[in-house]
Amino acid sequence: MSLSAIWNSQVKLSLLILLGMCVVILTALGFQHIGGYIPCKLCFEQREPWYVGIPVMAIALSALLANWQQCINRGLIGIAGLLMLYSLVLAIRHAGIEWQWWAGPADCAVVVDGLSNTTAENLLEQIDSVKAPACDQAAGRFLGLSFAGWNALASLALAIMAIRAATLDKLAE
Repeated sequence: MSLSAIWNSQVKLSLLILLGMCVVILTALGFQHIGGYIPCKLCFEQREPWYVGIPVMAIALSALLANWQQCINRGLIGIAGLLMLYSLVLAIRHAGIEWQWWAGPADCAVVVDGLSNTTAENLLEQIDSVKAPACDQAAGRFLGLSFAGWNALASLALAIMAIRAATLDKLAE
């Protein structure tokens, strides 16, 4: 299957968008739960468009396969594209804060889970062992980009794909 065949097929492009969205959020969750990277407030905020976008895109793909009206299909894909554009804005904002281009929120703190088995004796020890990340410090940089930077690139790519898919005519496939 050629890249042109995917780029010109509303169904195939929609499937690729859905898979891309799942890969991105699973990667973020993997870095958190397996890699031990604790997300800051802005990191959690950046995940919200993905959490909404994945079910929207799954419904859009189902609608395409069920031959719903094209205006519904395009609308659902368009909503997913708008969510990716919103994700892009959030990611650029966070990356800019990390690069010290503009100030971040004063209340940037992490919601720490894992303190449920706490007793009075070990509460302070557990609190001291968990360091909340600051929004203005990247947890790490990979090929020069932080997680927020990579989120911006993924959001941009998927937004472009969604705009393309929303403008395609399924009947022309």
